[in-house]
Amino acid sequence: MRTPVTIIGAGLGGLTLARVLHVHGIPSVVYEAEPSPQARNQGGMLDIHDYNGQLALQAAGLMDEFRAIILEGRQAVRFVDSEGTVLLDQPDDGTGGRPEVQRGDLRQMLLDSLPAGTVRWGRRADTVRALGGGRHEVAFTDGSSVTTELLVGADGAWSRVRPLLSDVTPEYAGTSFVETYLYDADTRHPAVAKAVGGGTFGVFDREGSELGLAAHREKGDTVHTYVMLPRPQEWFDAVDFTDPAAATARIAAEFDGWTPDAVALITESDTAPLLRLHHTLPVGLRWNRVAGVTLVGDAAHLAAPNGEGANLAMLDGAELGEAVAAHRDDTEAALDAYERVMFPRSAAANTQAEREPTKEEMIAFFSRDHAERPS
Repeated sequence: MRTPVTIIGAGLGGLTLARVLHVHGIPSVVYEAEPSPQARNQGGMLDIHDYNGQLALQAAGLMDEFRAIILEGRQAVRFVDSEGTVLLDQPDDGTGGRPEVQRGDLRQMLLDSLPAGTVRWGRRADTVRALGGGRHEVAFTDGSSVTTELLVGADGAWSRVRPLLSDVTPEYAGTSFVETYLYDADTRHPAVAKAVGGGTFGVFDREGSELGLAAHREKGDTVHTYVMLPRPQEWFDAVDFTDPAAATARIAAEFDGWTPDAVALITESDTAPLLRLHHTLPVGLRWNRVAGVTLVGDAAHLAAPNGEGANLAMLDGAELGEAVAAHRDDTEAALDAYERVMFPRSAAANTQAEREPTKEEMIAFFSRDHAERPS
C-alpha cells in the first residue's frame, strides 16, 4: 500500500488495529472527532475476557501493560432479588478469566503504545466517497480531506463509513440504561457500599421481568450503576432529564417496593441521571466485499450491551491488523480473510444480545461452575 491505513475512530477497536499494524511495521493514521483524549468521560468498567479481548492484547504485545491497570478484586459478584434475598455471593479469588479495568485506562494504554501523531484529534468525518480502484476520500468537517487505499470504519453506531458497504442503520433495541454514580461511597453512602461489596452487584426483578440494576465498584471508591429499563423510546421522551430531581423520582418509581439498597443506588446518586438509549444493527449483518474498505466493532455489529462489545471490537482490530500484515501486497485478500472470520463470530456473540439474559442465566454465567469460554 502506498498510503497509510486510514482508521476513522479512536475507540478501542480502532486503536487496537493501529497498535497491531504498528507492531508489524505498517503505518496507519487514526482520525478522531473528539478534540482530545480527555474530551469526555470514557465510561465505566470493562471485563476483558480471556477468549477474545485478551487475545487482542496479546497480538498487540500489551499484556504486561494490561496487567498493570487491572483493578484487583473486581471480579467479585453479589446478586440479590428485588426483595433483597441473596442469589449469589462469590468473592474474587484471582482465578477468573474476566479481569476488570476502567475503559479510560485501557484506551489510554493503547494511545500510549502508538507513535506520536498517529491519532489526529478534532477530525470529524463528514462525507466518504469511493474514487474507484479501492481508493476512498474522507472529507472532514474542518474542510480537510484524505485519500486512502485502505479505509477502516471504527466509528461506532452511527458510522460514516458503513454506508459504503450497507444501507442498514441502527434501530432502537427496546431497552435502555440510566446511569448514576455514588462518589466516596464507603464514607458518604456506607449502607449502599456495603451492599454492593467489592465488585459487581446485581438486583433482579423477583417477578422475572427485565427490570433491574447492575452496579460496579470502580476506582476511587466510586459505585457506578446501570439502571436497566425495558421501555419504549417514547417512555424516556416523557421523562424530563433536564430536571434531575424529577427524572430521579420518575426512574426510582419504577422500583417502588424493591429492596432499599437497590432504590438508593438511584435516589442517592451524586450525579444527574444519565440516559443511554440502546440501538442495534441486525444480528448477522453482512455485506458484499467492497474494494478497499471494511468495518470493526460497533460500526460492523452493534448490539445491546452484553459484555462482549469492547472485547469483540478489540479482537476485530487485532485480527484485521494481522490479516493486513499477512497479505501486505494484497489488500483484498486481507479484507476477505478478516471478514470471513468476523461475520460468523459477531453473529454468534450477538445472537444472545437480542434479549436480556434471565436471572438464572446470569447466575449460571458468574457461578464457579461456569466454563470461562463460551460454547
